[in-house]
Amino acid sequence: MTQVQNPHNGIHARLRLQRASFQLQVNLQLPGQGVTALFGPSGCGKTSCLRAITGLERAQGEVTVNGERWQDDDSGHWLPTHQRALGYVFQEASLFPHLSAHDNIRYGLRRTPAARQRVQLERLVELLGIGPLLARKPATLSGGERQRVAIARALATSPRVLLMDEPLAALDAERKAEVLPYLDQLSAQLQLPILYVSHSIDEVGRLADQVVLLQAGRVVAQGPVAELLSQLDTPLAKTLPDAQQASILEGRVCGHDTQDHLWSLQIGTLPPLQLHWTQADAHYQQGERVRLRVLARDVSLSLMPQSGSSILNSLPAVVTAMQASSPGQVLVQLRLAPGGADDTPHLLALVSARSARLLQLTPGLRVHAQLKGVAVLR
Repeated sequence: MTQVQNPHNGIHARLRLQRASFQLQVNLQLPGQGVTALFGPSGCGKTSCLRAITGLERAQGEVTVNGERWQDDDSGHWLPTHQRALGYVFQEASLFPHLSAHDNIRYGLRRTPAARQRVQLERLVELLGIGPLLARKPATLSGGERQRVAIARALATSPRVLLMDEPLAALDAERKAEVLPYLDQLSAQLQLPILYVSHSIDEVGRLADQVVLLQAGRVVAQGPVAELLSQLDTPLAKTLPDAQQASILEGRVCGHDTQDHLWSLQIGTLPPLQLHWTQADAHYQQGERVRLRVLARDVSLSLMPQSGSSILNSLPAVVTAMQASSPGQVLVQLRLAPGGADDTPHLLALVSARSARLLQLTPGLRVHAQLKGVAVLR
């Protein structure tokens, strides 16, 4: 394959593809590691973009993946899909029905030249928890089990990038919950960039490091998931209903009260803040990174610290922006730990218009953010 100078320069895709209802026109510069979500409503071009990167759709432009040039129309270079070092996971598992789970995965291994094989079957079996499934045919597997086998088959080709096209869309809530913990581990464990197509903000908030928001074939926002979700003036924030407005907070486990099953998380650096949550069945290591989601409707504001309350988390913050939401509601952006370092996270609070008026909320006002609940994402 033709190499470019820097073998670790991430994923670059400059593509143009005419569709019946819109023209896909993107210029993506994506990191060469972690999970990047292509997010947006149905019909916005997410799958078309993914298929154009793989070569399944013949778009115009160029595609380079971690130093491997797959397409460059200016020089006439085109690498067919079967020669691109990629793994692809569809909405449906699409396993060979006459083969066992083991033989489906072995099919992926056989497609990969020995010199390029970097992932061992045993490693995939362990990572995806499919040991008990190997002897079974696809017809005897649940939807979640089939999808885990399909992911293993895609990874067996030792891809340079894994592309996932709404892999949980065909699963019910129980099966999604079965598969999600395995998806959490893939990128970190295999040090593999993942492009993940979804229209579920819950999946994006849990899995993604970066988000690319598409509308009518164009990129309208792009950046770290925690940053985009907490901004009021981005197209991503404006597309979400009040019930889905949320903030992502990440930090490291810094304490555990075994009596009350209470975990503590340090977020930010100067000054560090601590968040607490109760989780009886968890087993975190000291210093382990954890991601939490806080719904905006679960954040209340006060001008003074509140005592005599059942709320565990009350954090100092400063109002940085405000925006009218649904009738009678105001979305408030907060920066935690006023006067802190640049990495101090932001938080969203959804309050009534009356409360905003009574508290005289305005940018620059110091308040206390009370978190009525948090959800552990990973």
